[in-house]
Amino acid sequence: VKQERSKEGELGTRSVIAMKVQTPFRRLPDGAEAEQPRGLAPKRVFLNFIEPAAKAGRKVIWGEDLYDGKMAVHEVGMLLGLKTIWLDPKGMIAMQGQRYPISEIGMIKLVEKLIQRGQQDLDNPDLKITMIPEHDFDGRKTELLQVRRRKPSGERHDFSLAEIVLDPQQMLILQYRSFGWPESTAAQDSPAPLLESYTYKDVKVNVGLSEIDFDVKNPEYGFPAF
Repeated sequence: VKQERSKEGELGTRSVIAMKVQTPFRRLPDGAEAEQPRGLAPKRVFLNFIEPAAKAGRKVIWGEDLYDGKMAVHEVGMLLGLKTIWLDPKGMIAMQGQRYPISEIGMIKLVEKLIQRGQQDLDNPDLKITMIPEHDFDGRKTELLQVRRRKPSGERHDFSLAEIVLDPQQMLILQYRSFGWPESTAAQDSPAPLLESYTYKDVKVNVGLSEIDFDVKNPEYGFPAF
């Protein structure tokens, strides 16, 4: 479940997306020893939009090794649904209303970004970090990590508050939200604007994804025939 504020400053509609992500990992040939890796599996993504209603049924496939790097998009509607649309994942159309390209989607990329940003602030005295145990999230007990910044940093990904929900049992990040700075710092009740929110629900890992999961010819996806 995601909601983002675009680079133009507009808060987009909340989206609910069923997602499959193949994350680069050390994959071994059958019978191989651990010290003989065959290489990294390529990053691949399949998206099936559920909400909002205007986007319900939209399907997207992208892989760093597939279709010359283009996104395959099956739109909804009588006319747009008749053909597969091929887009540059970093092009103007694909990036409309998006903060990040599809290549940066997924939990692993989120963790990498948080580590990178955290390292930049290791010795920052303007940060206050609070860990809240026994945080109720989606019907389960989790841990909530709050990072507050006392004053703007001037950096590209600046925030006044960042919240990270951790599942201590699965060792997964279930939600990340960041907020910008209120329009008026003088007014105590002035709300901080939401910048980005990513929530992961019904997470399953190591499910054995295969080539057909990222193939426009998968009959379950309904991409128009070439």
